[in-house]
Amino acid sequence: MSRAYVTTRRLAAMESSLSARDWRVLATMGRLRLASSGQLERLHYGDITPRRARQLLAGMVERGLLARLPRAIGGQRAGSAGYVYTLDRAGSRLLRPGRTFRRPDDPGGRFLDHSLAISELYVGLVEAHRLGTLTLASFMSEPACWRYFSGPGGGRAVIKPDCAVTTRLGRYEDRWLIEVDRATEAVSVVARKCELYRRYWQAGIEQAQFGVFPRVLWVVPNQARADALTAVFDRLPGEAQPLFAVAAVGEAVSRIARGAHV
Repeated sequence: MSRAYVTTRRLAAMESSLSARDWRVLATMGRLRLASSGQLERLHYGDITPRRARQLLAGMVERGLLARLPRAIGGQRAGSAGYVYTLDRAGSRLLRPGRTFRRPDDPGGRFLDHSLAISELYVGLVEAHRLGTLTLASFMSEPACWRYFSGPGGGRAVIKPDCAVTTRLGRYEDRWLIEVDRATEAVSVVARKCELYRRYWQAGIEQAQFGVFPRVLWVVPNQARADALTAVFDRLPGEAQPLFAVAAVGEAVSRIARGAHV
């Protein structure tokens, strides 16, 4: 799946030959773990045919900028439209000079679905930004979006949201920590994570740095899961309940656009 070692001379030649579109694709893949062919086409190839877009993506694979996962989505009938991409060696070295490259693994189905759901949220936010529905100020994925603080007894605690989103309206910003929930974990696991968020809120770190604590949005696959998580929030101490919100996957972007304080 991954290309051989790229010499410094070949990397320099490759860097000088990249188009602005190539750089934008690399920047997206540096932000996301995985992205499907369709997602990249919506973000970066809307001005050309899907066939030409897939040819250009294939060219980036041939140059070692992107790697194509062995596991496609949609089965064999999906063809090139079902390809899933990640950074390959040359792309990683250009985007992250000095950082060690780790050869991509073939992810399991659950990890693949979860990663592509996060990527889909990002694509939806960018599309809403282009339409003027919201202003996307920043999108940060794992592990850069993780939060660290002192837990009980002074030990180090960490919260691992799937991404952190900031939107802007005039002089004001809305800050979000996003949990893309695929209904694969027990509700008790969600309850424990909510308690961890409550402790982080009590630590006051975000408030001291940004003046506000982010709203924690759980993006869920269906109404049944939304109801189950709402019940979890209702059992939290009253002062912590406003920290959390829930939205079905198809409504997440519009929920973010309405604002963190709604």
